[in-house]
Parts: sequence; structure tokens; C-alpha cells
Amino acid sequence: MKEIIKDCEFGGERPLYFGRHLRLENVIINPGESALKETEDIEADRCEFRGKYPFWCTKGFTVTNCIFREGARAALWYSEDCVMEDTLVEAPKMFREMDRTSLLRVRIPFAQETFWMCRGIKLRDVEVSKADYCYFHSRDIDIEDYRHQGNYSFQYCRNVVIRNAHIDSKDAFWNTENVLVENSSLNGEYLGWYSKGLTLRGCHISGTQPLCYAEDLVLENCTFDDDADLAFEYSSVRAEVKGNITSVKNPRTGSIKADSIGEIIIDENLRAPGDCKINGL
Repeated sequence: MKEIIKDCEFGGERPLYFGRHLRLENVIINPGESALKETEDIEADRCEFRGKYPFWCTKGFTVTNCIFREGARAALWYSEDCVMEDTLVEAPKMFREMDRTSLLRVRIPFAQETFWMCRGIKLRDVEVSKADYCYFHSRDIDIEDYRHQGNYSFQYCRNVVIRNAHIDSKDAFWNTENVLVENSSLNGEYLGWYSKGLTLRGCHISGTQPLCYAEDLVLENCTFDDDADLAFEYSSVRAEVKGNITSVKNPRTGSIKADSIGEIIIDENLRAPGDCKINGL
């Protein structure tokens, strides 16, 4: 049985510190710090968060139909088992060192430095923008029906599945391991450099110099925009591409098949073993 707290306001330092088994309804958390720090088994519905660090070191909490204003920055850190639904997050630097976080129908319009060093992220119908350095060093990520605007996304991530997404991001998927992206559009230069085990299936790729320095790269049924030139430099790759690739440069090994390739650049800088088969040659 939860204690119900409704239709009221709190502010200042730690007003609900160490709370257990609480349900907050139509509550406003005014400026201050750490309103719900070190809490457990919390529900928040139709609440508005204006103060910093409201959910730190929280175990087991559900947030529905809420708003996190810009002043509620760094709101969810060092916590576990969070479910967030139908919520607007205006605050930056959300979700750090979190375990098992699930978001449904959430909008984060200023998602700078969000989801750092998290484990077990599940997103459905989520949109983020101004999201530079999102997902830095996170792992075990499951995303579907997603829109992303912001550079340097998914760097150093491990064990990621993304479906039905539009990702507008320079330097996305750098130094990742074991990533699958399906039926998505990936827009931004320098995609997937230094990745290991990156698989793109049914994706559209745009932006210069994609997929270089990659190991065990796989493309299946993908398409390339005209600006996606100088692809695959120094990569080990197995690619099947529909349509044209503007240019391919010095792939290290593997095979590349496309309906057409505008330019194949193999020069004195090719790295061993230098045996990539390009359109069967």
C-alpha cells in the first residue's frame, strides 16, 4: 500500500528524502535539490519537476504524464528500474549510471549528454533533439520507432538494437560493438568509424565518408545517398547495396556488391590484406 501525496508543492533541500512506497499525484517540485533522493517504490503522475536532481539513488519508480522543466537538470542519476511514459523532458543531462530504464512516448527536446553509462535501455516512440553525446558508453539498448537529432550519438555503446529510426547525427556509432540497425535512415558524416560488429539492414545512409576503419561490418539491402562518398576506407566489410554508391575508397578486406559504383579508389595507401572483392572483381 502506497502513501498518496497529492495536489501540493515541495521545495528546498531533500523534502521527500528516503521516502518509501509513495504515490505523488499532481505534485510540483519547486527549485531546490534532491527532492526524492535515496527513495524506493515511487509513483509520480501528473507532476512537474522544477528543481535539480529529483531522482538520485532511487530504486523502482514510475513516472507518467509528467514534465521535467529545464531547472530539473540531471534529474535521474544512479537509479534503477525506471519506467517513464507520456512525459516531456525539457532538462538536459538526464539518465546517468542507470540500470533498466524504459521509456514510452517520451519527448526530450534538449537531450544533451543524456543516457551516459547506462545499462538496459528500452525506448519506444521516443524523440530526442539537441542530443549531442547521447548514449555515451551505454550498453544493452533496445530502441524502436525513434527520432534523433544531435551529434556524436551512441559512441562507445555495446549490444544495441535499433529499428524504425531516423538518426540525424555526425560521428554516430563510433567505437561501438555488436550493433544492429534495421529499417532506418542514418544521416551524418563519418558514420560508424572504428566500430566492431556493426550490422545495417534495410537502411539508407547519407553523409560523407561513412563506415571507415570498421571491423566485421555488414550491410544488407541498404541504399546510399549521393553525398555518401569515400565509403569503407580501411574497413573489413560484407556489403550488399541497392542502387549506386558514389565512391568506395581502399576497403581493407571482404566484399562489396552494388548495382553501380561511381568511382573505386585503390591507391598506394591500401592496407593489408587489401583483397576486398568489389562487384566481383
